[in-house]
This record gives sequence, C-alpha cells and structure tokens, in this order.
Amino acid sequence: MNADTAAARKAGPTRISFIFLGFIATSLGGGWALWSGPTSWPTGLIAFVFVTAVWLVSLCLHEFSHEGTATLIENKAPGEGLGRGLTRPYLSPLKYTHALLSIILPVLFVIMGGLGLPGGAVYIERGRIQGRWKHSLISAAGPLTNVAFAVVCTAPFWLDALEGVPLAFRFALAFLALLQVSAAILNFLPVPGLDGYGVIEPWLSHRVRREVAPLAPFGLIAVFALLWIPEVNQFFFGVVDGLLSALGVTDLETYCGYDLYRFWREADGLCTAPQS
Repeated sequence: MNADTAAARKAGPTRISFIFLGFIATSLGGGWALWSGPTSWPTGLIAFVFVTAVWLVSLCLHEFSHEGTATLIENKAPGEGLGRGLTRPYLSPLKYTHALLSIILPVLFVIMGGLGLPGGAVYIERGRIQGRWKHSLISAAGPLTNVAFAVVCTAPFWLDALEGVPLAFRFALAFLALLQVSAAILNFLPVPGLDGYGVIEPWLSHRVRREVAPLAPFGLIAVFALLWIPEVNQFFFGVVDGLLSALGVTDLETYCGYDLYRFWREADGLCTAPQS
C-alpha cells in the first residue's frame, strides 16, 4: 500500500467536490424559488436554473454510478477506486469525466431540443475487472440512475399528489421527467459508445467486439443525427410520451415545462391558462 492509498483510506470512501455541492445548492434554491411563487426574477429564468441544475446533478450521479458500482462489486477498499488515475471514488463532474462530452453537450442538447441526450462515458479501468456480468452491471448503473430520477420526478403525478403544487413547479417536474426518461432510453440503446452497448458487449465474441470498437466514437453522433429525421424523432418521442403518460404525466405538462424552460422565447398562452 502506497502513501496516497493509505491517506485515501483514512479520508473516507468518497470525496464530494464543491462543484457538485454547488449544483445541489442551486437545485434546492431554484426549486424553493419556483415553489414560492412570483419574485423579482422571471419565473421562466428560475425554471431554467432549477431544471438545468437538477439535470447537472443527475449527470454527475450517472457518471459516478459507473465508477462507484465498479468499486463496490469488486469489493475494493475505500482507497482503491477503479476510476482512471484515482485512489478512490470522487463525486466530481470534472475529475474523471470529459467536461465537454459528459456535461456541456448534454446541457446544450436540453436547451436546443428538450432532449436528455447522454454524454461521454466515465473513465473506468476495465482491465482490472473480471466477469462479464460485472461489466454489464457497471454499464447499466448509469442509465438506471436516470430511471431512479424519473421515478422521483414523476412520483407526484402517479401518486396523485399534485394538490397545492404550484403550476410552474409542476411543469418543471414534468419536463425533468421527460429528460430523465429520454436519457434512460437513449442510454440503453445497444449502440457502440452508449451504455446499452456496454451492457451486451461482454457477451459478444472477441471478433465482433474488435470489429465494432472503431465505431464507438461515432455512436452518439449517429444517434443525434437520426433524431433529426422527423419520422425517427416522432417515433422516439411517441415512446417517451407513452411512458410518461403511463406515469401520469401528460403531453401538455411536458410541453409547458419545456416552454417555461425556454424563458428567452415568448411564452405560449396555452401554458399560462389554469389547468384542471
């Protein structure tokens, strides 16, 4: 055991960065302001801050869940994390993720198209892990985090607990639910470079893995390009809307959530009218 590992063991199993804590604080502050009602700040701007901050928290936990799961199922001690170059798990958006692919681009996708598109993968030292099911579980951990967020965001809807919930907060939750559901579906697609492919990859032959490997950097780009095709986009969001509807979230609520989120645009009058 080297000195760095010994120090990591003494410090605890997981470090949490101030950046991540800032995202948490912004989420709580934005949610409180949105719930409290009219302020000197535009409601749309508050909704934008709240939704973006919660989305960033989910991105951080998505990426961290990969490394945390790897460390857990390998029974590594607190000072023996499996993130590349780390002595232990570190809950930070910049420590072992690609800032552009894992954080910035997913946020831009939300702003441009209201879509929870997945980002780049966390760095995991896969060579230190033995067992195909372990690799599959590590890959699945990320999108399962989005599933958990979707359950939390939709809970007031399927529990019929919306009485007294401010309309703006309700719309913001509906939009967050759409982001989490779309992110979970896209992440589970068996496309090279996405977590869904990571789930099945350990079970493929060495020849297939070798032939598919060069395609991994282009998987996310291919998915994004396909979603620009109107028929594909309509089918995809039809699936997302169907799942949300089953959880009690209507198309109108997600639409109004996205309309509120885009505070720089003129608000749709349909979303400002009282809803039953």
